[in-house]
Amino acid sequence: MMDLHQGSLMLLGPTMNAKVAFELSERIPHLGLRMKEHCHRAMVYAQRMKKMGLKVIYPGLDDHPQHELLKAIGNKDYGYGGLLCLDMGTEERANRLMNLLQNCTQFGFMAVSLGYYETLMSCSGSSTSSEMNDEEKALAGISPGLVRMSIGYIGTLEQRWSQFEKAISRMQESGLLNKK
Repeated sequence: MMDLHQGSLMLLGPTMNAKVAFELSERIPHLGLRMKEHCHRAMVYAQRMKKMGLKVIYPGLDDHPQHELLKAIGNKDYGYGGLLCLDMGTEERANRLMNLLQNCTQFGFMAVSLGYYETLMSCSGSSTSSEMNDEEKALAGISPGLVRMSIGYIGTLEQRWSQFEKAISRMQESGLLNKK
């Protein structure tokens, strides 16, 4: 017999908690709708950010190096995913933008986990990829100011976009905005 109350089995569990299993079963039928909106918003935001002159990395944009590959193998109904990156150049600019987006405009939350219905963002170079050395980060395309965003689907697209624009305006006013 295994002791299910200690160690990795207690943390990871050989079976799912009944409440969690029930909640998942209630949400699975709507997953397709949520993913379509998640991906649609990421594409719209990436296009608009690019038009603003910001450095955006998103496989749905024609200039992404893997765009054609993903276009050929991806599911046309779901687009190119709900994650995008915005390169602010420096960690200071990235943190300032995320602070404005979270605390001033309520666009999203700073978090290293990117699975949530709200927009979540992190500065990859100083969080999830902080164990990599500078050479490895450069090879992977992770600049000190890379902001990774998982675009949420709460509120209307235009409402959330307006919140993003307000944060960018504040960055411009402070002289910290890094455009292409």
